[in-house]
Amino acid sequence: MSKAIYALFGTAVILSLPMTALATDGVIDSGDTSFVFIAAALVFIMIPGLAFFYGGMSRKKNSLNTMMMSFILMSLITIQWIIYGFSLAFGPDNGHFIGNLLFVGFNNVGAAPNATYAGTIPFALFAMYQMMFAVITPALISGAVAGRMRFTAFIAFAFLWSTLVYDPLAHWVWGANGWLRNLGVLDFAGGIVVHISSGIAALVLVLVLGQRKGFKLKNMSPHNIPLTLIGGGLLWFGWFGFNGGSALAANGIAINAFVATDASAAAALLSWVIIETFHRGKPTMMGAITGAVVGLAAITPSAGYVSVMSALIIGLVVSPLCYFFITYVKFKLGYDDALDAFGCHGIGCIWGVLATGLFASKAVNPAGANGLFFGNPAQLGIQAIAVVVTIAFSGTMSFIIIKAISIFIKLRENETVEEDGMDVSQHGESAYPDMSNE
Repeated sequence: MSKAIYALFGTAVILSLPMTALATDGVIDSGDTSFVFIAAALVFIMIPGLAFFYGGMSRKKNSLNTMMMSFILMSLITIQWIIYGFSLAFGPDNGHFIGNLLFVGFNNVGAAPNATYAGTIPFALFAMYQMMFAVITPALISGAVAGRMRFTAFIAFAFLWSTLVYDPLAHWVWGANGWLRNLGVLDFAGGIVVHISSGIAALVLVLVLGQRKGFKLKNMSPHNIPLTLIGGGLLWFGWFGFNGGSALAANGIAINAFVATDASAAAALLSWVIIETFHRGKPTMMGAITGAVVGLAAITPSAGYVSVMSALIIGLVVSPLCYFFITYVKFKLGYDDALDAFGCHGIGCIWGVLATGLFASKAVNPAGANGLFFGNPAQLGIQAIAVVVTIAFSGTMSFIIIKAISIFIKLRENETVEEDGMDVSQHGESAYPDMSNE
């Protein structure tokens, strides 16, 4: 027992040592640093933005619970990332699969740049920028299980999934000597690492948990579309930092990513509204903001690799694909993806990653590669391999994690508690309390 105490004390002392930086040949550029600093803050605002977006889409009695699932991860994953998550994702390579523990507790992560990842900005800023991605990714999953998954079970899942799925996948795609990076996979801002991985995990959770009571029988429409619009607007705003900031410098690639991001979102919004008008007879606000979000998701892997005209095409195509899955496939197959996390992010970015293999051009980004339409059909094959690998890895690991959690934690409340609403049962409060009680 005493040995364990000494070991714990020793670990705490090591983690509390002042942060130091590795030797590098980089020199800090104040313009790049300011730019990435602002981009990190923009990505941060996406997290409460997602809470608003999902909260408005949920039923009234589940709105706070839905928002809390996103908001709590700003704490949980921040701590995980600082202690060991960043080191697993971006630490020096071990077998092309995972990083080592050199950066545990943000040790060796300081104010000096690191030439491997961020040669002109402080390494600590790079770590914080990447942390925002790590936080929002499991939050995306929460939309699929809104209204039925116990809060403690979701927290356990998000923590383990971030460690066992997100961190390794980030190393494969973005880490120095990660095996997918070495293969030549292009993922500028997280189409693979963030969106496909979370979309597939969302689908797995939905299949394991089963349908909400009353699915396809009761009206489960969004309870507050203006709230969803606010959240969607914050997501669009923050996405400029999500994609543009991934250039890690204030340069032409960042500007291209900025413009391409807006172009894809605009095209997808218009495409969705046109399809909805023909299909339902009227355009809806909910449809418009959904279209914008799927356009933002689809352009994420390619924003720094494709031209603006290609971005318009990517946005125009993604809406019909996602609309088909959300309005037809989901109900035909009977999986209850409550807020369409899989339908928007999973399907949207499967197209986006493959589209990168079609439209990528070295004329846009010399550090990238040409796609099929620019004379390199092999790139489409590489992107397809990444899609298949991500689906298999995230799907398998998500199933194992949720099944392991179910041994120790009850995943769902009973039907009576669910009918009363998750806000009261999980948090003891309501977004819309009875005014007579005041």
